[in-house]
Amino acid sequence: MWLYSCLHLSGFDLSLDDIKNFRQLHSKTPGHPEYHETPGVESTTGPLGQGVGNAVGQALGLKILEKKFNQEEHQILNAKVYCLAGDGCLMEGVSNEASSLAGHLCLNNFVLIHDANKITLDGTLEQSCSEDVAARYKAYGFDVYEMDGNDLDAIDEVMSAIRENQTRPVYIACRTIIGKGSPNKANSSKAHGSPLGPDEVKATKEALGLPEEEFYIPQSVKTFFEEKLPKQEALENEWKQYFDAWQKAHPDLAQEFQAMHQRMIPADLEDKLNRIEFPNPISGRKASQEVLQVLGAELPFLYGGSADLSGSDCTMMKNYPLIGQNDFKGRNIKYGIREFGMATVASGLFQTHMILPYIGTFFTFSDYLRNALRLACLSQYHVIYQLTHDSVFLGEDGPTHQPVEHLAALRAMPNLHVFRPADANEVKGAWLSALNYPYPTALVLTRQNLPILNETARPFKEGAGRGGYILKKEGGKCDYCLFATGSEVSLAMDVAAALEKQGKQVRVVSLPCWELFDLQDHDYQQSVIGGDLGQRVSIEAGVSFGWHRFIGDDGVAIAIDEFGRSAPMSDIAKEFGFTVDDILNRLLSA
Repeated sequence: MWLYSCLHLSGFDLSLDDIKNFRQLHSKTPGHPEYHETPGVESTTGPLGQGVGNAVGQALGLKILEKKFNQEEHQILNAKVYCLAGDGCLMEGVSNEASSLAGHLCLNNFVLIHDANKITLDGTLEQSCSEDVAARYKAYGFDVYEMDGNDLDAIDEVMSAIRENQTRPVYIACRTIIGKGSPNKANSSKAHGSPLGPDEVKATKEALGLPEEEFYIPQSVKTFFEEKLPKQEALENEWKQYFDAWQKAHPDLAQEFQAMHQRMIPADLEDKLNRIEFPNPISGRKASQEVLQVLGAELPFLYGGSADLSGSDCTMMKNYPLIGQNDFKGRNIKYGIREFGMATVASGLFQTHMILPYIGTFFTFSDYLRNALRLACLSQYHVIYQLTHDSVFLGEDGPTHQPVEHLAALRAMPNLHVFRPADANEVKGAWLSALNYPYPTALVLTRQNLPILNETARPFKEGAGRGGYILKKEGGKCDYCLFATGSEVSLAMDVAAALEKQGKQVRVVSLPCWELFDLQDHDYQQSVIGGDLGQRVSIEAGVSFGWHRFIGDDGVAIAIDEFGRSAPMSDIAKEFGFTVDDILNRLLSA
């Protein structure tokens, strides 16, 4: 409500009626601010701590853009990012991950303001936390200030100093009183998560010397903002003129600026990807890295990074340097072992509206970043997640690192496209889909090598771009229809060949992206999965949950509804029945 009040007073399209409609259905003022829902809201940050990560991402993005576009005579970008956080935000681990990265990179355009009221939803802060937060931020590499949060002169003095000369990220601890002015609920958790109530509102207004009028705004406050607006408009117009002069003086940079701002995909990108000569076989992760080298050259707005796994998840754009301390000219970010923080920072990078971020880690660690991925889906951020080592077939690292339930879990998330490609051809299609889909995409890729199938070598719009397609069609009345994704598609093709030797007619359907397949027209869907297809069989090295939508209640799910094993890949395949002989015996004996 504090944010909504500020936006209303500042002249955003948020009326007093919108304020009165707080938390009501289809209002502009939902319970937590949501990107797209309210004018002026830049980030969806309900879960505590994630806004800190978004702010770090915004600050990092601005430093990248400053380095790329500022010239000595034309400093067109010099903005700072101010983040207001509470005690709970700074207790959540994600804020610590993001703050540690901000300190490491020396982001001298990031200011973290801590509303230190020492109250949490459940009681006083001292019941659960006694650390010295200021000392922690000093250890991160921040300049640290502590003050009375109601001393406006002291706050203005610090802000003025930061505005003129900031060399590192800044942490400001503002000691405040929650519910200040409320006679009975101030400085207590009662003012945190519930309304004051009519009686306490009346008592608070009396204590503060305010009239009883509901939603009262003093004329002096209205006048302050009304007088401020033309000054802000003048500053904006001044910057636009400055920007026009920069464009004329630096036409090449101006062209790149526009390319990044529009984030346009070249019309011939598919043709250029089709010129890649992949070794055969090749793993999904390495095929993706080959694709990334082309994308890096074609898409100046593409920036990548990994949670300490770039050598394993193959996310490095090799022709571009790393971003480092006070060094923002690169296009690869080492996030360290901070998966959750990485995902929130990536969302912040997107919020610059100049950068398309992709990030990488092992698929099983998607659990670490899941809530940030969820907010990206809710907010409709265009972020791409490269998740490798996609199944039990990564082998000896064992069940702690072997995903089984993760495909089903991510497929359940609204707005997310989950793409599990069968081979290098489908990897190209997965990237084309991810670049054109304006919301998040998860690219789920293998560690192990996969054969490149002749049947997948077809135009994007006829194959992977459909989300599901017939890889092999039956020659007569269908006896078996095999559905598969990822590494199990080639296995399904081998099973089909074995069944045909038994005189059976078999269809094989590759379903790399269920969500994309759902977007196809009904006639196309029916042509792929409709009608009498005999025995329907799914083959996927993960839990069976979700597959019955394709195979029906009578279908056969070749799946893994338990945790994996620590063993060589061939032994795991035999253990869980993912060999041609095991599947053949199961189907023919049914």
